[in-house]
Amino acid sequence: MANRVLDVIEEHADELFAQGAEAEKIGKLTDRTVEIMNKAQAMRMFQPAEYGGLEYRPRQFAETVMRLASLDPAAGWVLGVCGVHPWQLAYNDKRVREEVWGEDSSIWMASPYMPAGMLTPKGDGTYGFSGRWSFSSGTDHCKWAFLGGLLTNPDGSMPAEPQMVHVIVPRTDYEIIDDSWDVVGLRGTGSKDLVIKDAVVPEYRFMTWDDVVSGDGQARSGRTETLYKLPWSGMFPLGITAATVGICEGLLRLAQDYQADRINAQGTAVKDDPYTMYRFGELMADIRAARAELLANVDELWEMAENGGQPDFARRAQGRATQVRAAWRAVEAANEIYARCGGTALRMQMPMQRFWRDAQAGMHHAIHSPNTVYHASALSALGADPQGPLRMMI
Repeated sequence: MANRVLDVIEEHADELFAQGAEAEKIGKLTDRTVEIMNKAQAMRMFQPAEYGGLEYRPRQFAETVMRLASLDPAAGWVLGVCGVHPWQLAYNDKRVREEVWGEDSSIWMASPYMPAGMLTPKGDGTYGFSGRWSFSSGTDHCKWAFLGGLLTNPDGSMPAEPQMVHVIVPRTDYEIIDDSWDVVGLRGTGSKDLVIKDAVVPEYRFMTWDDVVSGDGQARSGRTETLYKLPWSGMFPLGITAATVGICEGLLRLAQDYQADRINAQGTAVKDDPYTMYRFGELMADIRAARAELLANVDELWEMAENGGQPDFARRAQGRATQVRAAWRAVEAANEIYARCGGTALRMQMPMQRFWRDAQAGMHHAIHSPNTVYHASALSALGADPQGPLRMMI
């Protein structure tokens, strides 16, 4: 499949790699990186064609995220997160699509979906929205955001069964807290806190979590393209996991370059050390396998949607378990590769240490928490119907 986005990234590979080090210093993507990503139309990969989008397949998106992350982990992460937002906006109310893309179809959208806000009905068809959100990746370069919240009663109290919502707000509605991103890994993502105080939101600018995860919102949108029939649990985590696997691929490339001519502490060329070579071969295979299983999983979901099928909960849980395992498998392999690169690899001037720290940070995203995902997947495989927390993010 042709992928002109990936072609542009390859064209600027050396420059993107260099920009990654600068992004870590300034705590956000550099303007030059953003310029290259916009030249490539990276954020348009899931955007509808009627708004200047490319409508690429998920495989193409994941391959692009992995490659970008292998060059600049922060840029790959931001694309993996923000690049999925046009996909969700595509099946939102047409009024909000026009508000976001009507005048500028090149805009970026931030998040997060964490339900840290309160959405309160005002009785006139609008809602009050307030809250504070952490981890808004790439937010300095975004003009709109998808933010998670809880729908309250009109008096602001919480109903007996709280309902999660995804709310779409413009940059003018929220404040970015500049000093809120001081972390050990993925520093270049600029994943800062956002604050909203009493924003007014029209009803058409939010979706319930139930509609998002069940696919009911997609069904009501009337969209017929295969891309917009895929499940949220297969799409949003895809970008985050692809970025994490890509970071590990980048670390592997750096380790290969470094080990090619290295003499170890015993005075032996690493190439002549059978123990290191054996383990390196095994670990490289693990990273390749992580990539392959991630792509195969989303290809299967695509084929199902293209043939008119919809994955049930058991299949979605299986897919999420595959995503989670791909990330853990890649990072576990990257950790062992890095541990075999000797003391010099610890020096701050060595880019390998930055990739290693960024890989660890990628595993801290809630998407990669294995507990309930593996539990739900196993129960579903045995014919049970998991409920409650076991259904979260599936």
